This record gives sequence, C-alpha cells and structure tokens, in this order.
Amino acid sequence: MIRFLIKRTIKDSENVNDKKVRSSYHILSGVLGIICNFFLFVLKFVLGLFINSISVISDALNNLTDLASSTIGILGTKLSNKKPDRNHPYGHGRIEYITSLIISFLIIFTGAQLFISSIEHIRLNTKPTYNLVFIIILGVSILVKLWMFFYNRYMSKKINSLILKSVSYDSLGDVLATFVVVIGLIFNRYINFSLDGVIGIMISLFIVYNGIKITIETSKTLLGKQADDSLIKAIELFSLNEPGVLGIHDLLIHDYGPGRMMASMHVEVSASENIVKIHELIDNLETKIYETFNINMVIHMDPVAMDDSLYQKLHQDLMTWINEVNKDITFHDLRIINQKITFDLSFNYQLKEKEKNEFITYISNKIKENYPNFELKINSDYH
Repeated sequence: MIRFLIKRTIKDSENVNDKKVRSSYHILSGVLGIICNFFLFVLKFVLGLFINSISVISDALNNLTDLASSTIGILGTKLSNKKPDRNHPYGHGRIEYITSLIISFLIIFTGAQLFISSIEHIRLNTKPTYNLVFIIILGVSILVKLWMFFYNRYMSKKINSLILKSVSYDSLGDVLATFVVVIGLIFNRYINFSLDGVIGIMISLFIVYNGIKITIETSKTLLGKQADDSLIKAIELFSLNEPGVLGIHDLLIHDYGPGRMMASMHVEVSASENIVKIHELIDNLETKIYETFNINMVIHMDPVAMDDSLYQKLHQDLMTWINEVNKDITFHDLRIINQKITFDLSFNYQLKEKEKNEFITYISNKIKENYPNFELKINSDYH
C-alpha cells in the first residue's frame, strides 16, 4: 500500500537525492502519522478512561506524543529545505537532525510522566475492568502501528533518513507496548496487585530507552561523526580509477544534512605532468564525484616526483619499515627539497599515544641511519 501512496503522491519518487523528493517522503510520513496517531489516541484514551486503565491511558498519551512528533517532523522538513543564506551558506539541512533530537526529548519526557503515573496506580492498587471487545480494539491499534512501522522503515531506507528511522523504531515500540497492555488486561483480574501499573512502568521505561537511543544516534550526527566506511571506500576506489591519480589521502566528509554533503581530499599526481592538464584532471574528478555521489568535493593537488630515484628509494624504504611493524599506519605528502625530508604519518584512531610516539621515533632513527645528510620533519594525523 505504501508503494502505491508514494507513486500517487510523490513526483519522481525514485530520485531520492533530490531535496524536494526527500521532503515529499517526510511530509507523506508525517501526514500519515498525524492521521493514524490521532485515531489511536482518541480510541485508546476514551477506552482507558472507560475501563480505568493507566496502561491504556499511557499508551494513548504515547500516541499523542507521536502525533506531535509527526507535526514537528513536517515543520522540520520544511525548514531544512530553506535556501542557503548569508548566515547559513551550506543551507539548513541540519534542522532535520535537530528535529529528530526534539522528537527524542519528547519521547523521554512522555516516558518519565508515564512512569510517575504508573507508580501512583501501583500505590493505590488500581485495577481496570476487562472486556473482550476492549481487547479487540487494542488489537486493531496494534495492526495500525505495525503498518506504520513497516512504511516508515521502508521510506527511511529509501531516502536514508534518521527521522523516519527514529519514527519507525518508535512505532515498533508502540506495538510491543500495546501488546503488553493487552496481556496485562487479560491477567490482571487473576492477581492481587496492580499488574496494570507494573505494565505501565515497563512501557514507560521502554519509551525512555527508545528516546535515549534516538538522542545518542542523532547527537553523533550533529557532533560530526565519521562518514560510513562504505562511502569512504567507494570514493577512494572511484578516485583511484581516474587516469593520472597516483594516490589519495586526507579525505574529509562534512554532513550538512541529508543530500547536503561537502568533502575535501588530497590527490597525488605526477610532478612532471603539465600543470594545466593536472588542473583539468582535478576539475573533472570533482565534477564526476558530485554526479556519482551527490557530494561537493574540493581537491588539493599533491605533486609526486615519480622520476626521482632518491624519492623512489626513500618511498620504498618507508613502505618496508612500516610493513615490518605491521600496524595500520600509512604515510603521504613525501617531499625531498634542499636536503630536507618531510612527510606525514597517518595513524589509526585506536592506536595509543605511547605507541604512536614510539613508532615516530623508530622511523626517525631509520631515516637518520640511512639518510644521515638530510634534515627530517615528520607530521602526524589520523585516518
């Protein structure tokens, strides 16, 4: 059904890198979320009041929070598509991540409130009434939430959206929560304490857990987490297959919102090649990367003295010495100018500072031993 709705409501729905198409996916999810959650809120709230069940009322308020989340999600999508301005030259795409963060806070707040209400019901030993019709009504709500989980998960994968992924997990949590409520209503009549209140606590803790999980995931993105390894490797392989590219390093990817990535990297080229030809190579590579990955790339050119015998010997020596240690270490930007050797050693983030310093000392001693007449400067970075 969701595929049918997508085709009927979203123009050019397969062009998921287009900002307007992404926005349409979010709006469709939001509108469906508002309709479904409003229906479920009214249904469960009236039912909860009628049978005096804190767990059912808690479930209803959870749906009300989901309704608010859908509304905020639509607003966030609209704002994130605002054009770049003087104060925000890279656009407003990160509003989508901020929106996801606000949704997670709402989820946590709702869970905390439900926890307090559930404790009160346990203290008063409040028990709901039981009726098969009520169970059937809650069963219908489970089916609605299951559908919401599947369509949000489908669309989140389709456009790689953190917001829709968050909403899908929240819908799945609602399915589990309502199922536990149903079990509680059935068995509550056979025990002497408020199982309804205990289930309310379980639901509230589950809601808080989901909220914290979404908060952590979204915060990592806002703080600037590393791009997916698959994307990094794809760009590296794509660039290395370009004729004239001898090597690449210092690839940095900056996320300014879905579909709004910028990146930079250093590309090694032959120092003997014509500078105009190299400039054309770099321009073409930047264009191809944008067309293939939808990433605005800025490339710095690093000339490599491929025809210099001293350079070749030192290059080979460095590779041998590094391989002997067998660590995840690479080098780049090797230069030999006026009896001075300079290059960068690139270390894995997992390597301890002590091990890094020991390796730099090891390489320094090797170079001083084999190239005693040269001044040496080693820089370090991470990959």
